[in-house]
Amino acid sequence: MSKSHDMSGPHGEAGPRAVRRVAVLTNPAAGAGHAGPAAGRAVARLRSLGLDVEEHAGRSAEDAVRLAREAAAGGVDAVAVVGGDGMINLALQALAGTAVPLGVVPAGTGNDHARAYGLPLDAPEAAAEVIAAGRTRTVDLGRVTGPDGAVRWFGSILATGFDSLVSDRTNRLRWPRGRMRYNLAILIEFANLRPLPFRITLADGTVIERDLTLAAIGNTRSYGGGMLMCPDALPDDGLLDVTLVDAMPRLRIARFFPTLFKGTHTTRPEVTTLRAESLRIESPGITAYADGEFIASLPVEVTVRKDALHLLVP
Repeated sequence: MSKSHDMSGPHGEAGPRAVRRVAVLTNPAAGAGHAGPAAGRAVARLRSLGLDVEEHAGRSAEDAVRLAREAAAGGVDAVAVVGGDGMINLALQALAGTAVPLGVVPAGTGNDHARAYGLPLDAPEAAAEVIAAGRTRTVDLGRVTGPDGAVRWFGSILATGFDSLVSDRTNRLRWPRGRMRYNLAILIEFANLRPLPFRITLADGTVIERDLTLAAIGNTRSYGGGMLMCPDALPDDGLLDVTLVDAMPRLRIARFFPTLFKGTHTTRPEVTTLRAESLRIESPGITAYADGEFIASLPVEVTVRKDALHLLVP
């Protein structure tokens, strides 16, 4: 049975809740510096709508998580973040499993969470109005347990393999800056492309051992600014969508990657898709990233946590 992406139905939805006091958490560096001005516009609109706004700016990732946790425990009606998917990921570490809803003012480079939930892009005032309206949707999250037992949450797609190697390379490069550094990392890793031995164990005991280019575990459909790696994923069905891409020669990979933006890659023979409530994924020397953030080195256990987050949506 195919899965519908109509979000107007009853799945995961709740009625509007009163939002009178909101904590706004900002990463001023997000979106190449766009988050700061976006936060100013969103806060001004929230206050004009009569909300009591507490403004916070984290000095580091750890500080941002701490501020979000303190705000949630302090009795606010919502915690809102201004930034991209990485900023949302930090908020998830604080809000997963709580009754405090998350509001989002998109101001990043990828904004894949915003795409998944129809949140206003490049419109801080409109995003603030969504927060003030208080309409919530209850959605699933991915829960990752690393080899050291540490737990991290993610909202979009967990990436391992070629994608995570590119992210590793990007983080090591000191030049150039911005998007060009990521593009250079892609070129370097493409030149070093090799089959990666993976072992994936599903909850029912099924074991998949295969050389792959990448493995992606999706709660939502896209990552990387609109690449539809898991095009049939729904964030409220209690399942993770898994996309496995077999190892391929470079020329075939070069032809393959453009199909990700259309979501047509899943019909290709090199691609395996499946759904699972949980899985273990292993590959020597490979890391995992999600929502644009480093999550853990493999092996990891990945589980879906149903109804883990209350999200303010249009």
